[in-house]
Amino acid sequence: MAKGLTTRQEAILKYLMEYCQNEGYPPSIREIGKKFAIGSLRGVTVHLDALERKGYITRANTPRSIRVIHPEYQSNNRVVMLPLLGSIAAGIPIAAQEYVEDLIPVPSEMVRNIENAFLLRVRGDSMVGEGIMPRDLVVIRPQQTASHGDLVAVLLGDEATVKRIHFDREATKLIPANPAYDPIIVDQEDARVVGRVVGLIRDYEGMAF
Repeated sequence: MAKGLTTRQEAILKYLMEYCQNEGYPPSIREIGKKFAIGSLRGVTVHLDALERKGYITRANTPRSIRVIHPEYQSNNRVVMLPLLGSIAAGIPIAAQEYVEDLIPVPSEMVRNIENAFLLRVRGDSMVGEGIMPRDLVVIRPQQTASHGDLVAVLLGDEATVKRIHFDREATKLIPANPAYDPIIVDQEDARVVGRVVGLIRDYEGMAF
């Protein structure tokens, strides 16, 4: 038995790992309840709360967001479900539930130990020179600061754009990687960095997302 776990908690942990391996994403709370004949959602969350408290899993406030993190079991957790965000209102937490369009399985090696990573869908061809194509999904490490030259996601109004950020004495500029587009000069009061790009996912057949 895993250290500190009850028989039922260990069984649920094993089910989580096997489900993720077979399906590529974690089970829902209802599926866990059905598997173990637990009659209420609260009954399931009691066990999940215990597994999280004991350091075996972590969860976010999104569906199917369970992730096994204990070192003894992490090698079996090959994917993590990241939220794909749509339009984002200024001043609202970036990962607020109302902005989550979907949950996408991402290789855990790409996310590593990044807390609250999320995905954005690329719109337009302004970054093709960086190898970032329209409809690509970029993996974002949440952060509010950036260094000169970083590839970042910046919130302009209610839309996030991916660009290289440049700082000079006159202005802060968002630099595209396509000569058809001019740099965007931004007022720091009207724009904010929401994260740095750390990965990219591409669907070559254009059907998955």
